[in-house]
Amino acid sequence: MAKFPEAQARLFHNVFVCKKCKKKARTSMQKIIQRKIVCKRCGSKNFRAIKKAKASAGAAT
Repeated sequence: MAKFPEAQARLFHNVFVCKKCKKKARTSMQKIIQRKIVCKRCGSKNFRAIKKAKASAGAAT
């Protein structure tokens, strides 16, 4: 996978993963902290930041 700044920002900046169903959501950190974002699939409000090492390793295979 290419490791130039534009690609890194596009893949990892403001991307969060639902802790319950693992669906990705792109939003700002402020909305995640305030719990204004609801998962479109399961309705949960628990999100975590995407893991860069795991995501880049999985994309290569």
